Amino acid sequence: MRELQSTQDGLMTGMIARIRACVTFAGLLTLAACDDPQNAPSQTVVVPPPPAVTVVVIRRDEVPIVVEMPGRTSAFQTAEVRPQIGGLIQERMFTEGQEIKAGQQLYQIDPAPYQASLNSAEAALARAKAAVGLAESNANRARSLTRTRVISQRDLDTAEATLRQANADVRSAEASVEAARINLAYTRVLSPIDGRTGRSSVTVGALVTANQSAALLTITRLDPIYVDVTQPSARLLQQQRAIASGALRRDTADQAPARLILEDGSEYPRPGQLQFSEVIVDRGTGSFTLRAIFPNPEGTLMPGMFVRARVEEGVADRALLVRQQAVMRTPRGEASAFVVNAQGVVEARMLTTERAIGTNWLVTNGIQQGERVIVEGVQRVRPGSTVKATETTMQALNERNDNATQSARSRAGG
Repeated sequence: MRELQSTQDGLMTGMIARIRACVTFAGLLTLAACDDPQNAPSQTVVVPPPPAVTVVVIRRDEVPIVVEMPGRTSAFQTAEVRPQIGGLIQERMFTEGQEIKAGQQLYQIDPAPYQASLNSAEAALARAKAAVGLAESNANRARSLTRTRVISQRDLDTAEATLRQANADVRSAEASVEAARINLAYTRVLSPIDGRTGRSSVTVGALVTANQSAALLTITRLDPIYVDVTQPSARLLQQQRAIASGALRRDTADQAPARLILEDGSEYPRPGQLQFSEVIVDRGTGSFTLRAIFPNPEGTLMPGMFVRARVEEGVADRALLVRQQAVMRTPRGEASAFVVNAQGVVEARMLTTERAIGTNWLVTNGIQQGERVIVEGVQRVRPGSTVKATETTMQALNERNDNATQSARSRAGG
């Protein structure tokens, strides 16, 4: 029995060893099959399409260069009305705040004493003219008597001197009459200019004096109206250099068109024109003043309002404009943009931007005419990548943005 058991154990051990050897051999065969490329399963590699972007071809164009400057409005004309004679105010003949014309009567000062003075001056003139008649008769008589030697030459000289004195008295009396007539006219206080009246400082019954320090009334002409704006002198030097180099063209020295932005951010509908610029720079601010004139028929602009004036400095004949949405900023604030070359590969460009013009940047360096700048899809590309570019125009972009803005306003209003 022991020998039989030993024989069975030996057979079982041999069978286990053969099974292990078969399993090991099968594993080796499987690994060898996996390492053989001919036995590996086939795989398809999917290449993504190039990203789609929208580009604008850069063109040189004539672009008006507009600068925005702060300023304040001031009246075209201002008149402080004062009496030229003294007396009592009998009547006020206007409504405060109304529009009046030059020569329109404002106040009536009591004319009675001045009418009496005129009457007295006219009487003195009549007396002087009567004296002239008597003196002339005496002088003629003295001349005839002197020829017959009835009176002396001295008596003739006296008669002629008396005649000349009488004529001088007539001229003096005439001047007194004219002065009295002028003073009587001054009792009617008239407006010296067209404009709008302010508050009256006197009422009926008030006593006024000639050329008093306090004005009876201030009249302001608001149409047209001045706008005084300030500009740094450094900006003036830049403009002069640009004109001298030909980068900026200006047809007239001072007569430049201008627009106004009001305090609430709205644009004043009527255009104005630059009139002149100061020739002295303010020592404290380093700026100088320019004066523009604007029509103001509705009286929208009032003296003292703070505004911003947009003045056209000139025209850049060969300006390069790049859409603001296409320009990116580096951490150091430098401007850059992506350009698609002829092979459809993206290139990064560093730009030199001078100023914003509407929705564009005026670029002076870093890009050339005819190059294609990416305006849409910038976030999907990087330098060196190949893209599928679709060209558009600045006008098409503007129309698309305007339509989007109107749609947004319509949704907000609804």
